[in-house]
Order: sequence, then C-alpha cells, then structure tokens
Amino acid sequence: MKYDYIFAGIGLASLMILDKMIDAKLLESKKVLLLEPNDKNCNDRTWCFWDNKLGDFDHLVSKKWEQALFVNECKTVQCLSDDSNYKMIESIRFYNYVLNKLDKYPEIVWKKESFIAFEDKNSEVIVTSNVAEYSTDKFFNSVFEVSKIENNINYPLLKQHFIGWFVRTTNPIFDVNCATFMDFSIPQKENTRFMYVLPFSENEALVEYTLFSPSLLQESEYEEAISDYLKEKGATTFDIIKKEQGNIPMTVFPFWKINSRNVLHIGTAGGWTKASTGYTFKNAIKQSERVVSLFKKTTIDFRKSHKTNRFLFYDKLFVKVLYKNNVLGKQIFSNMFIKVQPKKIFKFLDEESNLKQELEIIWACPKIPFIKVLLGLK
Repeated sequence: MKYDYIFAGIGLASLMILDKMIDAKLLESKKVLLLEPNDKNCNDRTWCFWDNKLGDFDHLVSKKWEQALFVNECKTVQCLSDDSNYKMIESIRFYNYVLNKLDKYPEIVWKKESFIAFEDKNSEVIVTSNVAEYSTDKFFNSVFEVSKIENNINYPLLKQHFIGWFVRTTNPIFDVNCATFMDFSIPQKENTRFMYVLPFSENEALVEYTLFSPSLLQESEYEEAISDYLKEKGATTFDIIKKEQGNIPMTVFPFWKINSRNVLHIGTAGGWTKASTGYTFKNAIKQSERVVSLFKKTTIDFRKSHKTNRFLFYDKLFVKVLYKNNVLGKQIFSNMFIKVQPKKIFKFLDEESNLKQELEIIWACPKIPFIKVLLGLK
C-alpha cells in the first residue's frame, strides 16, 4: 500500500511534527503510517526546559520550579529571571496528548513493527520493517544509529551520560521550589561532572549524576556518587523509588546532509539535540515548525529544511574543546554563570541572543583552549 507519509519511530520528534501538522490542517485525507514496536503507554523519559511562565505546553507540565541554581564550591548563582520557570513534561503525557489527537484521523495507521531500512527511489521511498515493505511519498526517520557518527574525526562525539535516582529521604533536605541545574562542587576526576537535582517535595527528588565526556562509566561509579551526594546534603537514610539512565549524543555532525528531497532525518537522528547542552524539547518545537512550513510550499524538498547559523559554529567549538580537554567543563560553565547574567546565557543556548551578548559569553570563557581549537578547526 502507498502512503503519503511514513514515520519511523514514535517519539518526541515524530509526534511534535504530527501535532504541528494537525494544527496546520495538513493531515486531512492523508494516508500516514507510523512504525513503532513499543506501546508508548508508560513514562519512558522526561523533558525539562526553561521557558516563559506562560508557555504553549503548560497543560502538559507536571512540575515547574521558580528558581534554579548553578553551584560550585565557591559560588551559588540563581539562574532564572522573574518571568521564567524551569518546567518538566513527562513523556507519557505528551504521547497521550498527541496520540489522542491522531485518533480522530482514520487514515493514520500505527503498526507495531521495527524499522529496518529505506531506499529512496526519487519518485517514492521504499521503507522496510521487520514484517513488510511499504512505499511513501515522504519518509521521516527518527531511528538513530550512533555507529554512523561514533568515530568521525571531524565531528567528535561527546556524550551526556547519567544515572538518576528518584529518592525519598526520611528527613526534609530539598527546597521544593528550587531545582539545581549544575552542581560542580563534586569531584571532577579529570572530567566534566555535575549533579542535577529536581525536587518534588521536601523529601522527594530526582538526583542525577551527569557527565559531559567521551566515555561512559561503570554503573557503580554513578550510583556511589549519588549516594555520597545525598549523604553530604544531609540525608540520614533514603529509599530509591525508581532509577533512570541516559546517554545523549552531543555532536555537530551534519545530519541534514544525508536528507534527500523525500527523506528527512528528525530528532536525535536529525541533529535536533542541542550539541552544547543535550536539551531537546524546545528545539524540537522550532524544528517541527520549520518542517511544517515546507509543506505550505508548492514543492516539498527536505534538503531545504536546514539553515546553517553561527550557533552551530559555537557548538562545534564547545564540543571540540571538551572532547580534547574534558576537565575544562567546570571552569567554562563557572566562568559563564558567574561572569554573565544567566538570562543572556539562556538566550544564547536558545539561539536567540544577539552578537553583543554572544561576545560577552565568549569573552567569559577560558581563552587559550578555545583559540587552540579554533586554529585547528576545519
């Protein structure tokens, strides 16, 4: 059977595009196939992001914080301005929200099959699952194959890897209104290591041990660090309610170069994860809006979905510096958050800053490592 659109994988990127297509009335009478082997009926991840106090997805937000801290052993910086919050969306709420909207479209079919491969024949794309072959006019692929970028010299792969514990302590040690973005007061061990804390009550929180580094650790090292941190913060005893684990690629590999007129790589597989932070949700909104705008043109060409900007260059510098000298992360982030107003940093990370703000942030960073990488950058 021939479909107008096929999506491989039903995650944030695919569902965000579909949500935007519904709002733009682009799915009327369209035949759409979704290939996803998992039921998507559980909370398999959470997305957090800084945002204005009133945002488009506030109806899905399960928790928000009015304050968020940057911490090292010498300084604590309150990062959020009066008009912003740090917000958390549980994936199951987002899945249910979009899937319920899709239920109103009988031409949209979900097959619980695994995507295997595709072949772009110009006039159509042949998509193969573990069960059958399908053809489509336009193919959206969100299935990420890290092996394709793992050993690329020009685009080194830095990893944001972490283990998190959802804990309940016997004594109250958390400030329920205050999250911790980065706590660099912990031992660095020649890496970029920090704790990330999202409190849900005075004695309940998600506590994550996070690294920006090229290599993963043994599981026991993450967990020992979390346990030590909780004890240092005054937890007498605690229960681990749930665990989570992640490994987010931080790379500026030009995924858009492998797009074709009819094939678009999206999500992590399309470089939608912000290379310098690992944040995805807000970037997925922007990228999805850009994709949907293509469908309003007479001719749809996915090769035109990407626009290069100076922020890609900044991300490339950052990733290469940390890849070559991983211990510098603490100094880089400390200099930024202590010397520059955090509101400017967040505008920079959201790619909404002006050149003056960007120069102020760049000037705050250690100069020599960036100059060395800049001189050797291709």
